[in-house]
Amino acid sequence: MSAASDADSPLEPADYPELTRFLDRLSFGLDPFQLRACSALENGHGVLVCAPTGAGKTIVGEFAVHLALEGGTKCFYTTPIKALSNQKYADLVAVHGRENIGLLTGDSSINPDAPVVVMTTEVVRNMLYANSPALQGLSHVVMDEVHYLADRFRGAVWEEVILHLAPEVKVVSLSATVSNAEEFGEWIQTVRGDTTVVVDEHRPVPLSQHMLVGSRLFDLYAPSADNRGRSGVNPALSRYIRQRAAIDTGHGYRGRPGPPSRPDIVAALERAGLLPAIDFIFSRAGCDAALTQCRRSGLNLLSADEAAEVDRVVDDYVAEFSTADEDVLGVAAWRSALRRGFAAHHAGMLPTFRHAVEELFVRGLVKVVFATETLALGINMPARSVVLERLVKYNGEAHVDLTPGEYTQLTGRAGRRGIDVEGHAVVVWSPEVEPNQVAGLAGARTFPLRSSFAPGYNMAVNLIGRLGIDGARNLLDRSFAQFQADRSVVGQSRKVDAERARLRALDTELATLADERGVSVRDFTEYMDLREQIKRRERELKYEVRAESGAATVEELNALKRGHVIALHGGKHRGLAVVLEPAGDHRDPKPLVLTTDAWSGRIGVRDFVNPPEVLGHMRLARHVDRRTGRGRRDIASALRSTGIEVPRGRQKKRSVAAEDHQLLTLRSRLRAHRLHSLRGNDELFRLAERRNRLQREISALERSVTDRTDGLRVDFDRIVAVLDELGYIGESGGDEPSRSTPDLSTHDRAIDDLAAQDGRDPDDSEFDEGEFDEGEFDDADTSTRPDGPGITDAGRMLTRIYSESDLLICECIRSGIWNDLAAPELAGVVAAVVYESRRDAFGGPELVTRNPVLREALVQTHRRWRDLAKVEARHSVSSTREPDAGFSTAAYAWASGRPLAEVLALAGDRGKPLPAGDFVRWSRQVVDLLEQIRLTAAPGSPLRTAARKAVNGIRRGVVAAELG
Repeated sequence: MSAASDADSPLEPADYPELTRFLDRLSFGLDPFQLRACSALENGHGVLVCAPTGAGKTIVGEFAVHLALEGGTKCFYTTPIKALSNQKYADLVAVHGRENIGLLTGDSSINPDAPVVVMTTEVVRNMLYANSPALQGLSHVVMDEVHYLADRFRGAVWEEVILHLAPEVKVVSLSATVSNAEEFGEWIQTVRGDTTVVVDEHRPVPLSQHMLVGSRLFDLYAPSADNRGRSGVNPALSRYIRQRAAIDTGHGYRGRPGPPSRPDIVAALERAGLLPAIDFIFSRAGCDAALTQCRRSGLNLLSADEAAEVDRVVDDYVAEFSTADEDVLGVAAWRSALRRGFAAHHAGMLPTFRHAVEELFVRGLVKVVFATETLALGINMPARSVVLERLVKYNGEAHVDLTPGEYTQLTGRAGRRGIDVEGHAVVVWSPEVEPNQVAGLAGARTFPLRSSFAPGYNMAVNLIGRLGIDGARNLLDRSFAQFQADRSVVGQSRKVDAERARLRALDTELATLADERGVSVRDFTEYMDLREQIKRRERELKYEVRAESGAATVEELNALKRGHVIALHGGKHRGLAVVLEPAGDHRDPKPLVLTTDAWSGRIGVRDFVNPPEVLGHMRLARHVDRRTGRGRRDIASALRSTGIEVPRGRQKKRSVAAEDHQLLTLRSRLRAHRLHSLRGNDELFRLAERRNRLQREISALERSVTDRTDGLRVDFDRIVAVLDELGYIGESGGDEPSRSTPDLSTHDRAIDDLAAQDGRDPDDSEFDEGEFDEGEFDDADTSTRPDGPGITDAGRMLTRIYSESDLLICECIRSGIWNDLAAPELAGVVAAVVYESRRDAFGGPELVTRNPVLREALVQTHRRWRDLAKVEARHSVSSTREPDAGFSTAAYAWASGRPLAEVLALAGDRGKPLPAGDFVRWSRQVVDLLEQIRLTAAPGSPLRTAARKAVNGIRRGVVAAELG
């Protein structure tokens, strides 16, 4: 692996003619790290560049584009999100002309045969799986924001691309600063060949750290440094916080002063000359509330001429919207905030609105943006300052503290190169945010890159089709995940060796002591082994009983229906409970109940010693009020009035030890052993117990090492077992005759372009959803391989379905349950396999009440899901996500031609309409999957026709305006 320092010497133009030509057309010089990376590229190396946000990493990618164009080869420039792709496409077109640059995203296919094509990373992955002819002549692939491979939803795609690209292709990996860059570079060197790692932690625009306390802005750090060059927290800041707390306590605020209002924050930034600013608020509702507060205040950050220019930009962006849609979307309120220099930016907004905000911000016509963290993901919107109101965010499961890496990523937006002398990070003080905590985050600049690579169904059939099972396993062994796993067990392996040495010494000590006591070492070891086997068997029985009880409890909790009355015997709440909502997640069922003491909450497996028993049924109103104290008390009173009683007696765990034949035999052998009556040898027994304990520790360490190093292979083999049982792989490469799988061999050539994504983040509408451009890709050779089973016709269908629920979708297509649906019904049922509620809401077919055809299709889809979940459970594979009908009625209504206002209301929650941005995002994902189904279904089939009509029905109004 080439070191970054190898290229520190001054560059000679004669040695780097292409780099010299590239520099001649630039209006600025390059930093040393950029020169090192570019010179390595011209020397024929791959490169990994790790540098802070805004440092100028992309210039290295642009040099790769230059090399490809000058050399008459191809370059793919990949980005993680569509907004970045559009932005980079525009940048490259401005330099190289439209004839040389193409674009492939879910919404656009522009000049795809150009020598340079900008695309999302999933497109390259799918080209590789399809052996696309577009890969011919490819010399460079730029992977912008390559640290996305740590993303738990989509990270595996980056590793798949790096592993599958031909050896002669040079990979240009551009990453945020990570602490294990050398490790990442070493892996790339292992799988790709010679790679130069260039790490630069210098920010081109220095960053100053501040805290805003009330209306006063303080530097975070003290102005003077200690003898090691380090600064502590500014004492003036700490003193003012103590004084403020004391003053507020004296005024009756109990020492907990709150943060300033959003208008006050903006006013303080304006006074300090820190605009334009991005205020990161980790909540969509928080962003909208901040915008409303500023709109209602007297603040106005724009002149009359600037407001008129805002109107012109907004008019261009909303030109395709009807007047009715403008009213529904709230264009007037949005425009009024923009005319005063304020805007929000989050995934719940229409993409059109977000793009307008981005343009206005770059042009200096928006001074303050209230944004969620998705704005920090690579979009070129630098500001003079970045504001953080909290250091805690919701990660989809719980509220967690910001990591140093996330803090660095967010504050990296502060400081505009060539405009600002320095950038400013401002943390708003509150009693929950201490200066020392901020200093800790600001001082830890880097974070380790951890692989999220894991095999899935689509990946497995594609790998088997290309490489065979053994080849697929070998490729998994070359992943960054495996590379890190192998490295992580080095220390544990050394510990195993040390513990084994201790065991040998203990054996010697035990033999010596036994000989001194006149006891046969062999007999004593045999006796102690019997005791250890008895302990092990007792632990096994406890585990089996717990597992059986847990499985039975899961089954019973899933079976509970609304109105069922059960008894709770453990935890804080005991007595009767009525089920208000059945469980949503069948893997971890947690029905919502209300008890006789008016407590309402979700209960799970841990709340039961034995499986719950239905004691009776209670009639409930269609809409019960569980959110108010009075409503809960009324339900509790009705529950007590049912006359149902809790069974008497205490729940006890059943004991099987007394009936276990193996345990009884071991105990009998122990009693009959010649040393069972041995007395007066406590020291010998203590030594033997130490030996057994050490053996258990060694076994646990060895299992841990095996689990870590074999984890990917084990997961892959389990997935293969599921695919084998369901007929997606087989020795003959044929298909089960009992299934109605389309005969793909007759129309493989018609399924050319299925470049959709796998594992999307449910909260970010910028993640690319799919690319459909028939004729771009050629079909891969997915026939049987010589080293084992090949993929069947069903498997070939699965290779072209890119979805989190890929196998469930294929099972539904094969079973024919969607064949007779009309277009709107098909849109509704497809919505259920892509939609995921933002909250823990019920998503069963019962949500659809007015369309029996759609409801029955959802019921059938749920049955296929349950059948699949049973197969997955047999093979210890994580269950496919349960279909969620929360968007089905809205998708059906929109595909049927209903107006936008009605559809948003149908898709809303608790009386609040679904945000327009979310509606467009989910509609786009439904369209993507419908396109995949259309191209996968047999030519001329009703399913193919319905899918085409459903796509046309959804592509209208605001959806059509966004999709283009």
